[in-house]
Amino acid sequence: MRLKKTLSYLFRLLGKKIPDKVYIKILFYIDNGVVLNLKNPTTFQEKIQWLKLYYKNPIYTLMVDKLEVKEYIARQIGSQYVIPTIGVWNNFDEINFDSLPDKFVLKTTHAGGSLGVVICRNKYLLNKQIARKRLTKSLKSDVSKIYREWPYKDVNRKIFAESLLDVPGEQDLIDYKIFCFNGEPKYIQVIKDRNTNETIDFFDTAWVHQPFTGLTKNILQSKTTINKPQNLETMLKIAKNLAKETIFVRVDLYNTHNRIYFGELTFYPAAGSGTFTPKEWNYSLGELIKLPARTNNIK
Repeated sequence: MRLKKTLSYLFRLLGKKIPDKVYIKILFYIDNGVVLNLKNPTTFQEKIQWLKLYYKNPIYTLMVDKLEVKEYIARQIGSQYVIPTIGVWNNFDEINFDSLPDKFVLKTTHAGGSLGVVICRNKYLLNKQIARKRLTKSLKSDVSKIYREWPYKDVNRKIFAESLLDVPGEQDLIDYKIFCFNGEPKYIQVIKDRNTNETIDFFDTAWVHQPFTGLTKNILQSKTTINKPQNLETMLKIAKNLAKETIFVRVDLYNTHNRIYFGELTFYPAAGSGTFTPKEWNYSLGELIKLPARTNNIK
């Protein structure tokens, strides 16, 4: 496992000038130990890689920009679902912390996952050196090169602050990540206790617990009951609205004090190399992605 991670890291570091298709095939083999089938993709992983290479809707660049997407979201579903922005800066040293509230979140506009996120619950206790290091590293990262996720290439890189959502009785927000296939919500991935004892569970749209987990390895399902959100139907309607005219997208939402907030849109979860357990679900979820007609020269 350690050797595979080392090889993957070295390839991502040294292979930036390799053409996209070749790069993706090699990285996929290093990470998964199997040959990527682009001519006849069947698994969730393979179809996500196919979409990276062959489906390029220009609006995706706007949709993955964590700052610019807020206006888009307000137009699509309403500004009440948008987390307020407090400030925007080109780099960390521009931030005037005196102007910020006691609690806030700092993010970079282009980074995937939690790479470019700093959660501050008390600005007087914030370690600014660690925050600067994390966010500056994030500004320099480029997933359009590392994972060939092309929508991020033209995102204007900035740091912004937004309000920290209040969570009653808990430290971490619950993440509700709704997997939408060809415009239809099908499964909800629920991530709890991300910064303490992270768990991942999947439910269908009727809130029936599913027998699989993913996409990150070695993370278990929760041992406690996860209650169905009272406003689940509204969450699903929001996801369907935002997923229209997409082949696959994951709509990330938060739900606190019975209020729904938009998180982000993700087109390539885990860069298309994440695994499902049991592994047959990689095929089951892959079947739900209906790709457009493919040309005969794809190999």
